[in-house]
Amino acid sequence: MPSTLSRPDAPPAAVKHGLAAAEACRPQRPDWTIDQGWERYTAQEHAVWKTLFERQMKLLPGRACDEFVQGMRELPIGADEIPDFRRLSDALMRRTGWQVVAVPGLVPDDVFFEHLAHRRFPAGHFIRKPHELDYLEEPDVFHDVFGHVPMLMNPVIADYIQAYGEGGLRAHRLGQLTRLARVYWYTVEFGLLRQKDGLRIYGAGIASSSTESMFALDSASPNRIGFELERVMRTRYRIDDFQESYFVIDDLEQLLELARIDFAPLYEKQSGAAELCPGDVLDTDLVITRGNGSWHAGRAQGALK
Repeated sequence: MPSTLSRPDAPPAAVKHGLAAAEACRPQRPDWTIDQGWERYTAQEHAVWKTLFERQMKLLPGRACDEFVQGMRELPIGADEIPDFRRLSDALMRRTGWQVVAVPGLVPDDVFFEHLAHRRFPAGHFIRKPHELDYLEEPDVFHDVFGHVPMLMNPVIADYIQAYGEGGLRAHRLGQLTRLARVYWYTVEFGLLRQKDGLRIYGAGIASSSTESMFALDSASPNRIGFELERVMRTRYRIDDFQESYFVIDDLEQLLELARIDFAPLYEKQSGAAELCPGDVLDTDLVITRGNGSWHAGRAQGALK
């Protein structure tokens, strides 16, 4: 689950754990949902959506996985206007039993998991400003809808994210959210998939970002490593820059295997395990591409000046 979705040109961001939002933003409804207020979007806000949508649709052919492309085709979603959550929910409900609910922004962890466990995807109803096209403090309607909703049309992803919500409620009670959040981050947000024709994007954090769509697949800097659950649970991630490592699954069915696992013994097993840095490569890793780390090394060098 994302806390922030920063990008390389972003100012330093304070770490926000989980999805805890400020109490001052609490809406009246106990589940934190609000009305999307689609009729209140301005022409400028629709124009921002159009700019982002058209940019990504030019980039993603040959980069996004087949399931993302198929989901996008079957949704009432296009360039000219911010999608109406009611219409999206109608399409999702018919296919996978999901719906999109509007929230004011980041919501508390227990609320977030409760929604996912009941096949409700909480999406920010606001859209970034024209000067923030490549950076946002928290997920907006473009990230949440363009990035996530097409994959929710796929039954496997639909089941996986529901199972993640149920597991999140248990992890919340056990005080193990950090390790579980890494699984979400490296799959649903920043996951790569191996297709017959090459590596493809299925993570929403990549699919909704023009710069990371190119970096994740084309750059020589990051590692691309076969997904292994316990390894991922130990691995920190970047919220202030591109990822140093991407984890690759062989097919979406691999995610359903994760949904069937009892995580409680894994939490206990990992209680004393060493944490891994985002760019670490282990001897036991299935390394698809070993990165040279040039991007992050250059960033660190610049920070010393």
